[in-house]
Amino acid sequence: MISIKSDNEIKLLREAGRIVYETHQYLKPFIKEGITTKKLDSLAESFIRSKGAIPSCLGYEGYPATLCTSVNEQIVHGIPGPRKLKNGDIITLDICACYKGYHGDSAWTYAVGEINDDKKYLMEHTENALYEGLAMVKPGNRIGDISNAIEEYAKKYNLGVVKELEGHGVGSNLHEDPEIPNYGKKGTGPVLKKGMVLAIEPMLTLGSPDIVILDDNWTIETEDYSPSAHFEHTVVVTDDGYEILTGV
Repeated sequence: MISIKSDNEIKLLREAGRIVYETHQYLKPFIKEGITTKKLDSLAESFIRSKGAIPSCLGYEGYPATLCTSVNEQIVHGIPGPRKLKNGDIITLDICACYKGYHGDSAWTYAVGEINDDKKYLMEHTENALYEGLAMVKPGNRIGDISNAIEEYAKKYNLGVVKELEGHGVGSNLHEDPEIPNYGKKGTGPVLKKGMVLAIEPMLTLGSPDIVILDDNWTIETEDYSPSAHFEHTVVVTDDGYEILTGV
């Protein structure tokens, strides 16, 4: 069941989203060659707690960290550890925070130092695909309209669409209905209504979209080791469109 959030719930979701956005901004200067993903995780946890929130991912279904830190061919759920970032890497930070029982969720892919043109292309067009999907968010449209817009954009730029991973509703639970695939047909799926809160999150690859799950049972990588990018915002459906909750 897809819930319609009350004005008070949206107020709390907006604050949770703001904390997630501020955490991204806080971490950006630290994303440099030599820092470990564990250090980024420690910084994120301290910052989130300093804002009166708690890390949503820490302990979620047994996940052991605050951040998901996915580097290069890692698509999602990379576990922070001793790995040091290198010049030329790309890293996705997936950040979730819970404020007074409500969650914010946003992932963003960042360059470490100077990256090659292929990775720049991947990042540019994955971010663009996010906004193509968001452009479909308004009352009366359907989930399939979002999914189709992302897929068609990705296909236009020859990027692989990971079909096993998708966006979702957000509220007092980190993952709620509806499921929001990054592929699909226009005019299908649930109808969007004012007050729905959705996490839209294209995960695209430079090569094959096929995936493998590592032995840690969390980290998901591209099967062909091609780089992957991931951009995500949480939004609320408004009278005539959407408001980004995890942005400025």
